[in-house]
Amino acid sequence: MSSISPDLLSAMKKLSLGQIALTLAERIALAEKDAMPMEDFLLMIFLDEVERRRGTAAARRADQAGLDPAMVIERWDKTSKVTFDRRVLQELCTLRFLAAHRNVVILGPVGVGKTFLASALGHLACRASFHVRMVRADSLLRTLRQSRLDNSRDALMTELCTVDLLIVDDFALEPMSREESRDVYQLLVERNARTSTIVTSNRDTSDWLAVFDDALLAQSAIDRFKNNAYDLVVDGESYRARLKPSVENDSPPPAAPVTRPPPGRRRSRPVS
Repeated sequence: MSSISPDLLSAMKKLSLGQIALTLAERIALAEKDAMPMEDFLLMIFLDEVERRRGTAAARRADQAGLDPAMVIERWDKTSKVTFDRRVLQELCTLRFLAAHRNVVILGPVGVGKTFLASALGHLACRASFHVRMVRADSLLRTLRQSRLDNSRDALMTELCTVDLLIVDDFALEPMSREESRDVYQLLVERNARTSTIVTSNRDTSDWLAVFDDALLAQSAIDRFKNNAYDLVVDGESYRARLKPSVENDSPPPAAPVTRPPPGRRRSRPVS
């Protein structure tokens, strides 16, 4: 850093390129060692900046989507004792299902990693510049119920129906009321073949009918959804034990104590 003049640093900051300075000295040394042409050197540092901004934008989209930052595909424990069709997961990781407006159903018992895999696909979508929203089913229904009281339902439903990828976690745990059944019907039908939806559930799609208040609406929505969806069925031992915090696996403690942000300074997050 000492080899970079203050004037150069100041100029980069004015052009919003200040982050380049973090690796510029290293890049200059590499260019000198390899006798790199000036054009190649400039391309290298600008590509560094492109990748940095892409990563920052992806992280911001993931945060806005309500995705757990730890649940990325690179951190999936391949030694976990769960089984699923790895060809299906590999296909889903290409994100071709998003381009084709297909859905995904991730089924399996409690704790086998359904939420992790759904979140990991959400992170991949954020990296590819898709807009994502992840929400637990009970929270989604509660938010829609509240939106009727403050007259924001139409705006909320428009947002939910148009986001590139909607991830609904833990669907069909409890019976739904008539209004909730209509909300889910509208979501599944309006999103089908226009956008993509991932649903995780402990129940097979054939059992979803029982949680709807209206059987006709249920049949119509579920038939459309499941016949346009990839099925990823996960089985085996609980994956959650692998996510349990431990002194050995966690990062070293911070140098200073972590303090709670003052009131009014905490960021609002999407419903999850």
